[in-house]
Amino acid sequence: MMSKHLIAPSILSANFAQLGNDIEMINKSEADWFHVDIMDGVFVPNISFGFPIMKSLQKLATKTLDVHLMIVQPERYINDFKDTGANILSVHYEACTHLHRTIHAIKEAGMKAGVAINPHTSIDLLKDVIADIDLVCMMSVNPGFGGQKFIENTYQKCTDLKNLILQKNSHCLIEIDGGVNEITAPKLLAAGANVLVAGNYVFSSKNPIETIASLKALQ
Repeated sequence: MMSKHLIAPSILSANFAQLGNDIEMINKSEADWFHVDIMDGVFVPNISFGFPIMKSLQKLATKTLDVHLMIVQPERYINDFKDTGANILSVHYEACTHLHRTIHAIKEAGMKAGVAINPHTSIDLLKDVIADIDLVCMMSVNPGFGGQKFIENTYQKCTDLKNLILQKNSHCLIEIDGGVNEITAPKLLAAGANVLVAGNYVFSSKNPIETIASLKALQ
């Protein structure tokens, strides 16, 4: 496991009228991944974007594409996301009837497999799959919209997840999605987080490249 944490700006908060410019900004920045939220209007009360935007990212992005599926029946689209450049594919625990099968289908398609959990979902429910996955995407806001209030219980949940990972001898990374800023980020890293998703905080700042650098510089 990498000792240095990773920063994954969320494309959902980018300016879609200037998407190419925002992708290029992330390419030039100290960010490690692009975080890509796919929403279907069913699993979450919002619709984001689909394969045309993924294809644009695939052409322009020079960093890992970390794709977070907030959709029902995600197993239907595993190969489509592989074909449009996803390096990491995370599915929601709450959306998968056959989670183990879906995780292995993602790996068989040649991607790293992640499981995302909503704020109310207990990390105990991951104990049977934690050794099989590469990433847990822990929602620290209710999924569906950017710019929401951070849920304070996330720190304890992160610590508990870290303990489960150690107990099961897993190499899984902990990714926090939602409400990451200069106040929450250091506490999340102290609680064991490895990857910080930052959307609004990066894209609404005056200098996104500096904001990314400041998150990357945290100890």
